[in-house]
Amino acid sequence: MHIENNKEEVPFSYYAEAFAKADPAEISARLNLPFENNAFRVTLLGKEYVIAHPTAEIVGADDHIGPALPVQTFLLRYLLESKRALWRGQWKTFREMPWGEMYIKPYTGRVLTRAAFTFGTRVEKFRAACEKLGAVSLPNGDVGFEFTLVGDFRLRILVWAGDEEFPPNAQVIYTDNFAEGFAAEDRVVAGDILISHIKAHM
Repeated sequence: MHIENNKEEVPFSYYAEAFAKADPAEISARLNLPFENNAFRVTLLGKEYVIAHPTAEIVGADDHIGPALPVQTFLLRYLLESKRALWRGQWKTFREMPWGEMYIKPYTGRVLTRAAFTFGTRVEKFRAACEKLGAVSLPNGDVGFEFTLVGDFRLRILVWAGDEEFPPNAQVIYTDNFAEGFAAEDRVVAGDILISHIKAHM
């Protein structure tokens, strides 16, 4: 691959190469994910993707259009490194999970501040986009919604509108199984992908 965008293409190339060498049977058993016709099918934020092995070609199951490169990289990392974990019914902030304190500064900028100023200044458009996406409405925050990321992993995004005294604010919370199922850096990316997903439908 000719590299033009190092920030996105280099990580994707690395994980595509690792995926090509990975054992589909091990991935299937670890994630309880069927491997059929040389491909996995993964539903991310309500959209099903077909991920071919060993080529790492990723397309939408219904439109044959590939997602953005960061999403493709996240899907490959999910197949290569994540694992199934039982949700025990609790919700956790990013900081409360393993390595959360270490990653909290980049997480705050990349997820919480971005969400606050993307959605807290346009609360009704945020609400309309989440409703259009079929998210579950919540009573928390000025506006809050729950999304299924992948499998049994869910995210809640809560937004507070800004006013003359306070800036807009946001919080993203995770089902407690994220602590076992995803590395800290993937939890950051999960929040980032969720924001981009909602923003694209505003």
